[in-house]
Amino acid sequence: MYAMLRRKYQHYEWTSVNEGDSGASVYRLAGQQPELYVKFAPREPENSAFDLAGEADRLTWLTRHGIPVPCIVECGGDDTSVFLVTEAVTGVSAAEEWPEHQRFAVVEAMADLARTLHELPVGGCPFDRSLAVTVAEARHNLREGLVDLDDLQEEHANWSGDQLLAELDRTRPEKEDLVLCHGDLCPNNVLLDPETCRVTGMIDVGRLGRADRHADLALAARELEIDEDPWFGPEYAQRFLERYGAHHVDENKMAFYQLLDEFF
Repeated sequence: MYAMLRRKYQHYEWTSVNEGDSGASVYRLAGQQPELYVKFAPREPENSAFDLAGEADRLTWLTRHGIPVPCIVECGGDDTSVFLVTEAVTGVSAAEEWPEHQRFAVVEAMADLARTLHELPVGGCPFDRSLAVTVAEARHNLREGLVDLDDLQEEHANWSGDQLLAELDRTRPEKEDLVLCHGDLCPNNVLLDPETCRVTGMIDVGRLGRADRHADLALAARELEIDEDPWFGPEYAQRFLERYGAHHVDENKMAFYQLLDEFF
């Protein structure tokens, strides 16, 4: 499939941009209009990270509901691999080093996007990312060796897979406040207008579905707070949660969903 697409889009300049953690190969195609992105993944039906057909379905659903996401050019595959071609979305990643005077506006735009998603009618969403689904996936990923135990967050450093799973079971919430979640609402998956800081698009939606709102809040706040992006920090994570609505935030659920993310 890769060779076929290289021939089909031979007039583009291909650049590898594997910035995500999903394991798929991602390329930016420039030099022609519109600019494109191509994702490749092995065909592994039991690995949701490689479900590009499912991601295409989510893009279509979000477009129908007025959420700015990449336009699908084509999606397909063969017995061994799958691919997804989309048009590039204009804008600058929220994870970039924004000027200091714009940084609070960036995190507020992320919070507004989260609230917009979470207010969509969840009853009409066909994608299930509730704990019945995601905890089962977590167990599968650990069993299949798909959890990178050398790349855990600081609070889980040097934990074994069994320790992670035991803590996941111990702290699993009894109730879920189900809304429509992006599932990986990190700054690098939100694009903004560089002048107005308004959201221009949302990408990498393969984990979108019905889930507790903390599935989004926990990851967004964690990524805004950690030191890997030194231009943000704890005050920006706090502003994000305040803008979203601090009365919604359950600290126990925040910790649980950050732990759950270790398995993906």
